[in-house]
Amino acid sequence: MYPRNVFLLSLSQALGLSGAPVIVFVGGIVGSALAPSPSWATLPIATMVVGTALFTIPASLVMKKIGRRPGFAASSLVSAVAALAAAYAIGVESFALFCGATLFIGGNLAFVQQYRFAAAESVDAHRVGNAVSFVLLGGVVAGYLGPEIARITRDWLDYGQYTATFSTLAILYIVVAVLLLFLREGAVQDGVTTGGERSLRRVVTQPTFVVAMMAGIVGYGVMSFVMTATPISMHVIDGHSLSATARVIQSHVIAMYLPALFSGYTVGRWGVTKVMATGVITIVACVLLGFTSHQLLSYWAALVVLGVGWNFMFVAGTVLLTESYRPGERFKAQAANDFMIFATQAVASLSAGTVLYLASWEIVNLLTLPFLLAMFFATVALHRHLTGVAQPVSSPASG
Repeated sequence: MYPRNVFLLSLSQALGLSGAPVIVFVGGIVGSALAPSPSWATLPIATMVVGTALFTIPASLVMKKIGRRPGFAASSLVSAVAALAAAYAIGVESFALFCGATLFIGGNLAFVQQYRFAAAESVDAHRVGNAVSFVLLGGVVAGYLGPEIARITRDWLDYGQYTATFSTLAILYIVVAVLLLFLREGAVQDGVTTGGERSLRRVVTQPTFVVAMMAGIVGYGVMSFVMTATPISMHVIDGHSLSATARVIQSHVIAMYLPALFSGYTVGRWGVTKVMATGVITIVACVLLGFTSHQLLSYWAALVVLGVGWNFMFVAGTVLLTESYRPGERFKAQAANDFMIFATQAVASLSAGTVLYLASWEIVNLLTLPFLLAMFFATVALHRHLTGVAQPVSSPASG
């Protein structure tokens, strides 16, 4: 059903994305041991996200200049070096070096995020949603593989806990670089837009672009804010076991990507606005679950629901984004979109630990509500703009 590119990109996503759940899982724990202050414990996670934000624009410029295949492969090799640097940093107990290593691992994630666009360029316009979803399915494997690698390899080397974990990540990144050498440069599809190249300002001020970008900003920002705080709240503050914490993070990351089995189809059937609205409502349910208790089941349920809501918002937002720019505008539009998303995610990750320590788990959840409400009303407004009707977004069942 899918061309070779989409399969290769999905497999590369499965392996190349596994570093992110590893750092989410162990970053705060390693940070708690190495950081000069407990409030800085989540800084390694935040620097990973900062790296993603910093490299979004360079990633697009590199691939515009040399192509997606060499850009993707080179980025994976840089990540291999960064993973080895992280292992060394743990051994010598250098918090600064560890944060620097996660920064460059995050930089690779900026390239990984471009896999979905490479897949969209490899299929006909009407199959973009399915191609994006299929690539995101690789995240299901990454969600299980990352924490499992951390759990199994934690004490493999005497150099320090988790040094073997990051050494194993380096091997995976090398494998990804080899896989991506077989990628073919996709032929850009004309899609629904034609004409000459417009200025970036004209592209990003369109209602479709604004709401598509908001879906990524709010979805990723809220998800990262809650997810970054979870291992610290569960393991360090509430005393849940490391194994239980790992299972919650695994379940969350799998829930982020498993809905890709049907979310692409759902976007085609319901439309992007209805899927976005469903995603927002789902994440609100996560916030409500966060207020129930500090028991393991409450953490697990909240993080699973959070993952599902993120998937709906991200897939719908990506499909909507590809409809907002012309072929010649794709690199600058994609760069602007991803930079805003991951800059927001960086702020969310950096602030999560501080808010958690100064306030509480409940406040972490409560602070997300204004952004979710703004996203919901923006989605309703776009739905009215696109359909020309005055009624609010109908429920998925009525679509």
